[in-house]
Order: sequence, then structure tokens, then C-alpha cells
Amino acid sequence: MDNIALTTPISKADAKKLRAGDTVLLSGTIYTARDAAHARLVELLDKGEKLPIDVEGAVIYYVGPTPAKPGQVIGSAGPTTSYRMDAYAPRLLDLGLRGMLGKGKRSQDVIDSMKKNGAVYFGAIGGAAALIAKSITAAEVVCYEDLGSEAIRRLTVKDFPATVIIDSEGNNLYEIGVQNYLASRG
Repeated sequence: MDNIALTTPISKADAKKLRAGDTVLLSGTIYTARDAAHARLVELLDKGEKLPIDVEGAVIYYVGPTPAKPGQVIGSAGPTTSYRMDAYAPRLLDLGLRGMLGKGKRSQDVIDSMKKNGAVYFGAIGGAAALIAKSITAAEVVCYEDLGSEAIRRLTVKDFPATVIIDSEGNNLYEIGVQNYLASRG
């Protein structure tokens, strides 16, 4: 099984080619945001204001990285539990967010919004935060610095490993099961 090289921003056509279980290597720009930052983004939308990041074709990584040690661009950067963003994700998906990266299950509302908007949910390897950080070549706080590790960051990534957990058709690796997935791949 080969890894699929994918560069951000991700087009709707590229997202639609991905299937649950595909392994990808993401390169380009991704953003970090957790629940506190998501709440602020949706608050801006509720006020009719512009977002501080362009979500069209973007991937948001649900992570609160640790501080960088000397000589590093970022500290450990392992995924956080994604369902905490479920109340906010459909609004961002409607604006063109193409990918979400985290760990754990998603609500049916998020899955329905992914299908409607041609988006995917990627899983990152939990417990491999230091390894994941090696795929991050640059990191800068874009906004909400007062949130500390939960500030929105722009990350430049090279060959960031991820697995498609839920594809744009709603196929869900957690429901398919690994054995069924492997059998379907021959």
C-alpha cells in the first residue's frame, strides 16, 4: 500500500479521490486550532467578521504543541481528541475547509457536513508526538497568542504522515474495521 503525496491547499477534486484507509503524506501549510480557537472563529462568523486565516482548501490540525526546545521549530505535536471541535467544524466546512486532522470519532453532523462539502478527516498517530514534530519544518503563531499552546499556528509540513479516517463520501475507517479494510484492498 503506497502513501499518497498530498499538497495543501487541497482541492475538492483531490479530497474526493481519497478513501477511508488511504495513507497520505501531507506537505505545505496546515493550521493548528483546538476548541478555544474554534469558538473564537465561530464567534467572528456569528458577528459577520472575516476569519484571521483562509480556510478554503485548508487543513486544520487539532493540536496544542509543547514549546520548542532550542534548535527545534516546535515541541511535541501529537493530535488531540477531535470531537471537541464537532460543534464548530460544520461552519468551517461550509466555508471550504477541506481537511481536519486529529484523533478519535466524529459526530454524524460533522460527517454529513464533510459529505456535503467534499472534505476529509485525517487521523494522526497518537503517542508519536515527537516523531510527528519532525515533519514540521516551520511554525508561527497567526492569532490568539493569549491561548498559549492553543493559539492558531501556521505550520509548514513536509511528508506529514496521516490516514484518511473518514472520506468525503462518509466511509469511516472506524466502522469499516481494519480487517474489512485490508480484505477490500486485496
